Amino acid sequence: MEDMHMNHQMHDDTMQHGSHMMHMGNLKLKFWVSLILTIPVILMSPMMGMNLPFQVTFPGADYLVAVIGSILFFYGGYPFFSGARGELMDKKPAMMTLITMGITVAYLYSLYAVIANNLLHVHPMVMDFFWELATLIDIMLLGHWIEMNAVMKASVDVNQLAALIPKSAHLVKDNEIEEVPVSELQPAQLVEVRSGEQIPADGTIETGETTVNEALITGESKEVEKAQGDNVIGGALNGNGTFRFRVTKAGKDSYLAQIMNLVKAAQHSKSKLENRANIVAGYLFYAALTISLIAFVVWLLTANLAMALSIAVTVLVIACPHALGLAVPLVTARSTSIAATNGLLIQNRTVLEKINQVKYVLMDKTGTLTEGKFKVSKLVSLTDKLSDVEVAQLFAGLEASATHPLATGIIAYAEEHQIQAVEAQNVKQVVGVGIVGEINGTTYQIVTANYLKKKNVAFNQDTFKTLANKGNTVSYLVQGSQVIGLVAEADQIKSTAKLAIDKIKAMGIVPVMLTGDNELAAETVANQIGIKDVKAGLLPEEKQQIVNQYEQDGLSMFVGDGVNDAPSLAKASIGVAIGSGTDIAIDSADVVLVNSNPEAITTLIELEKATNRKMVQNLWWGAGYNILAIPLAAGILAPIGFLLNPMVGAVVMSLSTIIVAINAMTLRLK
Repeated sequence: MEDMHMNHQMHDDTMQHGSHMMHMGNLKLKFWVSLILTIPVILMSPMMGMNLPFQVTFPGADYLVAVIGSILFFYGGYPFFSGARGELMDKKPAMMTLITMGITVAYLYSLYAVIANNLLHVHPMVMDFFWELATLIDIMLLGHWIEMNAVMKASVDVNQLAALIPKSAHLVKDNEIEEVPVSELQPAQLVEVRSGEQIPADGTIETGETTVNEALITGESKEVEKAQGDNVIGGALNGNGTFRFRVTKAGKDSYLAQIMNLVKAAQHSKSKLENRANIVAGYLFYAALTISLIAFVVWLLTANLAMALSIAVTVLVIACPHALGLAVPLVTARSTSIAATNGLLIQNRTVLEKINQVKYVLMDKTGTLTEGKFKVSKLVSLTDKLSDVEVAQLFAGLEASATHPLATGIIAYAEEHQIQAVEAQNVKQVVGVGIVGEINGTTYQIVTANYLKKKNVAFNQDTFKTLANKGNTVSYLVQGSQVIGLVAEADQIKSTAKLAIDKIKAMGIVPVMLTGDNELAAETVANQIGIKDVKAGLLPEEKQQIVNQYEQDGLSMFVGDGVNDAPSLAKASIGVAIGSGTDIAIDSADVVLVNSNPEAITTLIELEKATNRKMVQNLWWGAGYNILAIPLAAGILAPIGFLLNPMVGAVVMSLSTIIVAINAMTLRLK
């Protein structure tokens, strides 16, 4: 499957500078060849005009150094020339253009020095920069190699995901097992998975029981028990059991493929901080060019051409913003990989730069703080004309085609009590109302207590309060203007919900519950997990309005999973969708929590705060280094005898990029 092996592309094309993509293998080869060519240059040429103890001299040595230096310049410098060409074509000169300027000036001046010293016999002799040129190219190539290695290591966790999908699967046809390539699997096919095998595609178990390890996909460290009706994810590792499942998604549509697409897109997306770094690099190009020209003129007037050119070269070399350009991408790559292996799929990284400003975490109740697996605690008829069983048949008939948690609970109840659902026609879900459908020509509705109150339909509110106070979600069956049935369903609070709320409050962020459920049920759940601010009985548009109100007071993060959460997810500063939720909710979100664990909300906040800190640190290191180094390179401290030579400038510049790369790789989750 080509889509499932996108990691191969990451090995081929690793880092982009301007419009230029540098190949990892070529860069490594260029470094080693350039390093070998540098050895004779070091042995035969002076450093900054000083003869070294081991220097070799003989007639024609200068010409031989010039030839080797030319090979080094064109061969080792090619990646920088190519990158600069891309930047200039985009009319955005930046880091690669600066490097190209630095080595080009050094090379041309060195050629002039050879001609002046050997053919024109000028006095005093002109100092060449071949020693500096060779070592500068080596250091630049080494810096790029180390940085690109860092980027590749940042993608290791993502690359491991691609290796999780097996090459073949056991396809079941007419009770016969056929070994087929995974790439040929199609939805609706039946596949057998044996003990210790990796699951080849997404699907639903039809027969068998097992435990599944989903750690590398969802971040869930414990093995998950799976039985008939449970969903399985392609790439997860099967335990001791053997089971058969019906394929729902395979290949590029599978969950794992979507994870990899999201991660890849996030790693290649540009954030505001990254764009800011590129803007700074652009300004730096013009600043370096201007200052080098000014320094050249000043030193030409106060000293000589050799000194003026030396200073100009030093300014151009020291100004290279390589560290600045990599400050954000390296951290982004590392952060995205950590997020993916912790069950966080980041679809819009830009908004996460606001994480430090978040004041409220607004959460839906069902499916976010609770399991979303409802169990009927009471189902009764409220009319003498129908028995409890007949009311259950009507409930089950209307909910037969629905997939929301309340419907699932009712259908499970009917199956458990062997109640046959009646057939319903023209069933549709009306947002903010409930279910509407026809049975034997009569229209029925399944609605909430709030709906009954708004429509002034009479019902026993004492019974409602009693059931709701116990945490039940209560729904009513309505025929015309009469309430004829009631179903109360209880949901279980997620085991990590209270811990997540405690952590959110410890961060100084206010947790808020926004739910369409009744107020009493919402308050019961909120009290158990420690949420004080609760808004219940909300329609989708009301949820969105409340999100907007909180946004007026401070940035908010909204966490939800349903269709009715999509507007709120889009409205909040940061939208977080529960992975088990609906496609429309996930599409509207900036981040997806794969494992549906509320504690992952705090993991997201902690990770993004750490990520932002690393980004800012790297930006300050890259920009701060250039701000301090350029005046020194221009000779501002020359009156007290301090001059920064090109070699020292190259070493310090390369060290700064290595430090930035190391700092990015130290990003960790506690």
